[in-house]
Amino acid sequence: MTNDVLAVGAGMEVTLHFALTLEDGAVVDSNFESKPATFVVGDGKLLPGFEQAIFGLIAGDKKAMHIPPEQGFGQPNPNNIQEVKRKVFAADMELAQGLVVSFADANGGEMPGVIAEIGEEIVKVDFNHPLAGREITFEVEIVSVKPATTH
Repeated sequence: MTNDVLAVGAGMEVTLHFALTLEDGAVVDSNFESKPATFVVGDGKLLPGFEQAIFGLIAGDKKAMHIPPEQGFGQPNPNNIQEVKRKVFAADMELAQGLVVSFADANGGEMPGVIAEIGEEIVKVDFNHPLAGREITFEVEIVSVKPATTH
């Protein structure tokens, strides 16, 4: 092994192929059939639990790791299920359980919510991440690892 082989760690730029799979084998996201993703460890593009899982890997490594909810998308928070008045939605909007609706957050950004329950006056909207509470298999193939460059 030569000195110029770099491992995934803090301050490194990592290019990888990945797949996220649920317990039932359903693929949530994958870029194995397309261009690899590049990020800098700690830049927030990858959840910390996923970053930690690939620490120490080098270019060419392939690995599948089990990510529990606590290291992935967290556990569902009952406080993230909000009651919204039915009249907030457009009158001609067809609401259905499971429908993803975009809301404006306090900063004017978009925040997706899933319709959980529809009542006459109140609609319950779940703002938890859709993968909250789910165990994820994180499969990676490390394409390259190099020191991050600052612009």
